[in-house]
Amino acid sequence: MKHKKSFTGKIIRNNLYAMKEMMAISKERVVFSIIKRLIEYLLWVFYSAFFVRFILEALEQEKALKEILIAIAVIGGISLVLEFFLYYCNNVLFPAWNVRIFHELYKKVYKKAENVEIGCYENREFYDKFSTAIDDMGNKLCQCVDNMSTVFCGTIGGVLACYTMVEIDPWTVVFLVAPLLGNFLFAPKMNKIFYDRYQDGVPYDRKLAYVNRVMYLKEYAKEFRLSKVFRVVQEQYSEAIEGKSGIWRPYFKRAFLLGMLQYFFSYIVIFEGILLYGAYQALVPEAPGITFSQMAVLTSVMVTASWVWVQVINAVNRGTENSMLVENFRNFLAYEEQIPEDGAGDLPDSEIKSIEFSHVSFGYPNGKQILSDVSFTIEAGKNLVLVGHNGAGKSTIIKLLLRLYDPTEGVVKVNGRDIREYQLSAYRNLFACAFQDGVVFPGTVRYNVLMGREGTDEEVITALQKAGVYEKMESLPLGIDSQLTKEFDENGTLLSGGECQKVLVARAFAKPAPVAVFDEPSSALDPIAEHELLSGILKETDGKTRILISHRLSCVKEADHLIMLENGRIVEEGTHQMLLKKQGKYAELYKVQEQNYCAFHAEEVMSNEY
Repeated sequence: MKHKKSFTGKIIRNNLYAMKEMMAISKERVVFSIIKRLIEYLLWVFYSAFFVRFILEALEQEKALKEILIAIAVIGGISLVLEFFLYYCNNVLFPAWNVRIFHELYKKVYKKAENVEIGCYENREFYDKFSTAIDDMGNKLCQCVDNMSTVFCGTIGGVLACYTMVEIDPWTVVFLVAPLLGNFLFAPKMNKIFYDRYQDGVPYDRKLAYVNRVMYLKEYAKEFRLSKVFRVVQEQYSEAIEGKSGIWRPYFKRAFLLGMLQYFFSYIVIFEGILLYGAYQALVPEAPGITFSQMAVLTSVMVTASWVWVQVINAVNRGTENSMLVENFRNFLAYEEQIPEDGAGDLPDSEIKSIEFSHVSFGYPNGKQILSDVSFTIEAGKNLVLVGHNGAGKSTIIKLLLRLYDPTEGVVKVNGRDIREYQLSAYRNLFACAFQDGVVFPGTVRYNVLMGREGTDEEVITALQKAGVYEKMESLPLGIDSQLTKEFDENGTLLSGGECQKVLVARAFAKPAPVAVFDEPSSALDPIAEHELLSGILKETDGKTRILISHRLSCVKEADHLIMLENGRIVEEGTHQMLLKKQGKYAELYKVQEQNYCAFHAEEVMSNEY
């Protein structure tokens, strides 16, 4: 019983939350939804009960035709006005309000998504809530309001219809008990089954959504055509379909008997029962209990009452289905950020005098350790190079420095203070970054370099020149005002992987910040182009505090400090020459790369000669 109450209470709370959210955004939408539903149900009851009774009694009493026609004209005129109002709500008011509601809701969702720490995107449970929160949530909340309006107003309409029936013959109350049993005894149990079935289907829905998504993304198109991976995706889709279909069988067995009982009490008893009872009362007794006009009204009202209660039941069922989605939306918005983007803190100095990692360790909640007891210091104007194999922890150091994560142990300090004491947005403005997995956004070249900041043409052009990609951008139809990608513009330019990385480097060059951070900024370039870009980075950031991650060791000989990482630990550190003399792991890695680079360079020279 406790579980049942908590389940029903959860549905009610979630739907009331949806109503509260909607009221905060658009009271008009909520109020007019209630008014609209009330008018609809009252019209149904009026026509099936009062209007039909009026016409039949007028004919039985042989009232003047003119009087009847005037009444019909007045009622018809009022009904026409009300129908016009309903049409105006459905086709003008609601669509306009819904757009505003969607806009405000998604602003709230996007603001929350922007404010949560990046680790949330790597948490499956949180990511599911996030994806659910943005999955047509505007429509879902509007449906919740419409469902609750239907339940509230439909109950009023149903009670009025039932009252009319009881007024004609009090014994019809016996038949009215049946739909109450169907709606309030069996329907909640059916709703619980539907809710459980929906929850069991969520993992399969997630897999189906993934397959549907990758089928139209360009990033996957080449792989589908050059491999047999499409068969694997098809198998995943088929498994999800089969899994979701399999859910219905056990739930069908649980729901079948309840569904038949609900149908019998909610529809058969009232439809057939009242019809037979009314016919009996009008035809069989020597002194009929009701007249033919009353029987006609009773039959008409019985149909309306049944239909209204059907609408109420369906609204309750839809409210149950939407409840889980609304709950995910609530949980997403209620999440308390561990590293809030809008968090308060002290403003950092405009210059960075020192960066210090003091016994820093970092591991994910699942227990996977990425860094262990890492300590080093960078003074202002110095440059640090992080090297090591993939997965050694180099990029994690950058993420900790930018406070995309917080250490699980130890502390990161800037200018001698724990970076958690600084206002996050102001702190991050001290860094100009280019990452190997950075993205070029749909928009102009200018937009992609300045990234929302104000800047002159000269700043953009200079940054592109330093990155070695200005000639390409100058050749485009509108120069730096040309559109990149074809996402929003069919005439947009698609850049190669290397050109995209150069735009990302230009982005870092254009930002006035005391520290420059480059995480594998040339991974998509061939060795010659990579050498040129890295040489340009070293030249253009000379005198700045710089942190560089690169697998091209020949381009970092002049670094003030090299740190080699392995399995999340510092295994060697010092200058390039110091590490070569140690003849350790760094020296071994450097020699292998030099040999490969020389071989590639020789091939280039020979091919150019011929």
